[in-house]
Amino acid sequence: MTETYAQIALQLATAWIAGGLVGAERSYHGRAAGFRTHALVALAAAATMQVTRAPQMAQGVMTGIGFLGAGVIFKEGVNVQGLTTAASVWAIAAVGLLFGVGDYAAGAMATAGILTTLVALRWVEDLLPSRVYAWAVLRFRAKSAPDRDDLLEMLEGFGVSLRDISYALSHDGAVVEFSGNVVAGADRCFDELSGHLRAHEGVAEFELSRISK
Repeated sequence: MTETYAQIALQLATAWIAGGLVGAERSYHGRAAGFRTHALVALAAAATMQVTRAPQMAQGVMTGIGFLGAGVIFKEGVNVQGLTTAASVWAIAAVGLLFGVGDYAAGAMATAGILTTLVALRWVEDLLPSRVYAWAVLRFRAKSAPDRDDLLEMLEGFGVSLRDISYALSHDGAVVEFSGNVVAGADRCFDELSGHLRAHEGVAEFELSRISK
């Protein structure tokens, strides 16, 4: 009996440690579902497997954790945040199941894979060429507002392109609004464009909201 409880304790402890390691990375980056959440998820998944080894139970755990993961996904402006954390919560539940059935090698490898994805691939992602997306709303005083071609030419001068353009006229025709998705090769393009727009006498208001892709 003592040996059985020792085995259970080992399985729960390894799952808890694995969850804590992944959760620590999420906490470091300021995510709501961090150290304690991941540790609890992994521990609960491992404990569940102590009750029954039935495949249906494991499937139920993963389905239930999916709802928990959905809780950390939220919309902030035009951005959707929390997708990576939701995925890590779901992945750590699988790790907990592995440790819960005593498959330490697979659990350790899965934990290493999750941490590699979250930590190492973050560096790789930063090195890869990418595009920066934003939602743009540009409001000009009607008397000095550019036409479409002039606006596009101005944006291209800063390495920015405007797509899916919408138009609006407001304030009794005093303000012309252009809105749409803008794409640039680097953040500095938006910085330089923002500086130009602030100094532009014809600009009444503008908004550049970064979009996570």
